[in-house]
Amino acid sequence: MIVIAHFSDIHVGSSPRGRARTRAVTEFLDSLPYAFDAVVATGDLADHGTEAEYAWIREHVLGSRHPVLACPGNHDRRDAFRRVLLGAEPTAPEAPVNQVLRADGFVLALCDSSVPGKDEGFLEEETLDWLEEELARTPEDVPVFVGFHHPPVALGIPFVDGLRQFGEERLAALVRRHPNVVALLCGHAHTGAATTFAGRPLLVAPGVVSTSKLPWEQNGGPRDYVYRDETPPALAFHVFDAGRLTTHYRSVPAR
Repeated sequence: MIVIAHFSDIHVGSSPRGRARTRAVTEFLDSLPYAFDAVVATGDLADHGTEAEYAWIREHVLGSRHPVLACPGNHDRRDAFRRVLLGAEPTAPEAPVNQVLRADGFVLALCDSSVPGKDEGFLEEETLDWLEEELARTPEDVPVFVGFHHPPVALGIPFVDGLRQFGEERLAALVRRHPNVVALLCGHAHTGAATTFAGRPLLVAPGVVSTSKLPWEQNGGPRDYVYRDETPPALAFHVFDAGRLTTHYRSVPAR
């Protein structure tokens, strides 16, 4: 059985409240009597992309007792992300940050869907080529989880849908060539959601710092698509066992 914990959109640097909610999630995971196969953070780790924000993330998020893999979102900066979180001096500061975890019995490939200077997402050809290579070198009987920040489909939240991942037909064609891709993981929407993409599950992690309102929950204000205080931080657990994938969503008491 493979169990992956998944959270997103911690936006460290947005407010002290964001840090407190992030600590609530990471301390909850570390307190559980279980060794997770991986913890995934799908982007918008920092709010402004500063090195100070990433230094806090390195200590309080990547310092978990579980293996943690993270990808950038539209609020992140690739150069600072790579330098502080990965310990690598960027020779090409704006190159996408793609990472892979080859664990016992599964592969987790995280793609950089961020576009420097923009809020919407797009997978560069360099990223798609990298993902194709990682999938090609993975045996067909090994399950693969593919993650990124921006969902490649509309979720029914107009503001979020205008900033989703575009050019998604290229990713869909790639996924269809590799049947061992068992799920795609993302964030960005600030709400837990489940849908499909290219015939596979597309699983959206809740936002830690805040939760998007759905259209039928909104009152029409210009920023009314986001809750601020009413909803506790939350995360997802993805369980893959005997060929079946199950996702559980859990809220965590805010500190």
